[in-house]
Amino acid sequence: MKVVVIGGSGHIGSYLIPKLVKEQHQVIEVSRGKSDPYIKDWTWDKTEHVVLDRSNEPAFSEKIAALNADVVIDLICFKLEEVKEMVEALKETSLSHYLYCSTIWTHGRAETVPVDPNGVKYPLDEYGREKYESEKYLKQEHRLNGFPATMISPGQICGPGWSIINPLGYGDDSVFQTIADGKELSLPNLGMETLHPVHGEDVAQMFVDALNHRNQSLGENFHAVSAESLTLYGYAQAMYRFFGHTPQVRFLSWDKWCEYINDERLTSISYHHLARSGYYSIENAKRLLEYKPKYTALEVVEASIQSYLDRDVIKVN
Repeated sequence: MKVVVIGGSGHIGSYLIPKLVKEQHQVIEVSRGKSDPYIKDWTWDKTEHVVLDRSNEPAFSEKIAALNADVVIDLICFKLEEVKEMVEALKETSLSHYLYCSTIWTHGRAETVPVDPNGVKYPLDEYGREKYESEKYLKQEHRLNGFPATMISPGQICGPGWSIINPLGYGDDSVFQTIADGKELSLPNLGMETLHPVHGEDVAQMFVDALNHRNQSLGENFHAVSAESLTLYGYAQAMYRFFGHTPQVRFLSWDKWCEYINDERLTSISYHHLARSGYYSIENAKRLLEYKPKYTALEVVEASIQSYLDRDVIKVN
């Protein structure tokens, strides 16, 4: 099949495009520029590259439709209006499957766990609201008009080559250096808030699984996460063990912890991760797609930290 991947050189696409090529698909990667993927593979030479910038191209959706693909995988669509434009353009083609990358940020505070990917959601920010409205629109288009949509919602994507969310709930590599040095780390509250990491390869595999189980995946939303979530405490403990240190962890109330961090931007990021504190169910993905994450939550973060060492992002004395 001819498969168009929009935003194919990022965290997900770096793993997704090689998988698609190896399954004998004709792959077109659409991005706003030519950048190196995180993972080098011979399959990139077999991939057609098209330069299109969604933010600066008024006819973006029409140009995607003109590629006349069997499948469109949209990894970088963030606004409801963009989704509507894409759906209207693709309705005029022979498209058989549209796979939309959503996010666990569509969820707000969890009331029960594990959280259902197809349940009612109460997003905490504009990003989550736009994604949730897009999910609802796609489900309606599938239900009423037969538009062949599937939604996949990744957790905190990790993997070699990029920075990941640390045990404090925000992105700052110096926190890992603190742990590598065996120094003390202060966690908010009792460290029981959770993160739900996933390896970029597992997210890519879920897109392939949904493609290969088209009939079962249509109209569904799936969480692309590891089989388990991590508490901040468990995450921190695992990182100290990774570097061969006895854990040095203390706990502060939220207000005291914000004073300790002393950075409003970072504490806001942490708040929006930790307020959700979800454990996101993959039961429908296991049942309908035969999804089996390759990496556990701990293996995901350990692979990422090993990459930090390999790239000299973290120094070990």
